[in-house]
Amino acid sequence: MEFDQSHQDTLDQAGGEVIELGNRLADRDPEADLWDIASGMLAGAVQFWLYSRQPCEDPNCESCVEVNTAARRLAALKQEIEELAKESEYYHSPHDADVGRA
Repeated sequence: MEFDQSHQDTLDQAGGEVIELGNRLADRDPEADLWDIASGMLAGAVQFWLYSRQPCEDPNCESCVEVNTAARRLAALKQEIEELAKESEYYHSPHDADVGRA
């Protein structure tokens, strides 16, 4: 994804705050399952993302065409998640089942 600097700064700030929240929740309860924390955070992020992508009242609005149905919003969400995941330093792991072993 390509963003201008202002949008990139906002994206970086929001992402950083989410990471900090996850770390605080994990530190607060060392027995907590990190997957549960991450899933809860993802659920909240998905809700906010879907809220932010609600189309306007004009069913013919060209600006909203990519998100003017639930199916289109879900497709856009999946595409953005895939792009962000692939950009993550954690996308590949040395322990992935498909990593070659010498």
